[in-house]
Amino acid sequence: MIKQGNTRDAKPKGNPVGEEITANELRVIDENGEQAGIMLREAALSLAERRGLDLVLISPTAKPPVAKVMDFGKYRYDQQKREKEAKKKQRVIEIKEIRLSTFIDQHDLDVKATMAKRFLKDGDKLKVSLRFKGRERGRTDRGFEVMDRFIEVIKEYGTPEKRPALEGRSLIMIVNPLPPKKEKASKPAEEAKPAEEAEAEAVAVAGAKLAEESAKNETKPIGKQAKKKGPSDEQDL
Repeated sequence: MIKQGNTRDAKPKGNPVGEEITANELRVIDENGEQAGIMLREAALSLAERRGLDLVLISPTAKPPVAKVMDFGKYRYDQQKREKEAKKKQRVIEIKEIRLSTFIDQHDLDVKATMAKRFLKDGDKLKVSLRFKGRERGRTDRGFEVMDRFIEVIKEYGTPEKRPALEGRSLIMIVNPLPPKKEKASKPAEEAKPAEEAEAEAVAVAGAKLAEESAKNETKPIGKQAKKKGPSDEQDL
């Protein structure tokens, strides 16, 4: 007899939403990022329901936990969209190889250097190899000279990890691409700020405001009342 496993669909891990929230008391942030105060779980769920939105637990470790009223479907859509955009920008660095020869002429060296510049500009690493054939094994000094010439031509695009090393009958050198030059950002800070960072900042600001108000109420000194002038203090014109 074949036993069937649990047929319930496994829920993806993430922020607890609505009835999934188990905390009895919550600090609630409304859909505009404003502090709504500390509420019981039922009251917070009722608030979200009246506004046609979801109650999402965004900071479960806070005391009390912080929940936000939001459109969770739109939030997840925007989050997935950002993740897809981030994956598109990710790039696997490859190691491209350029082969030189001991007695390469300047034209061929320039052609190889042009290819190398293109690879380095694309962000790839470069493996430069030079193999000594036959009697060339006794002219390793010539091989090092060729490597030095090659480094000089591509120095604006990459830099070697270390000096070329002799491995068997070949000289080997690894060249790393130089980081791209930073351009001055023209976008406003609000556009560049990730949504999660903005959300966390809103929660922190709201919590700081509440703490500040509580501190003021506890330590506010009782000021002296200003003495009111009576009729006798007024001077007749």
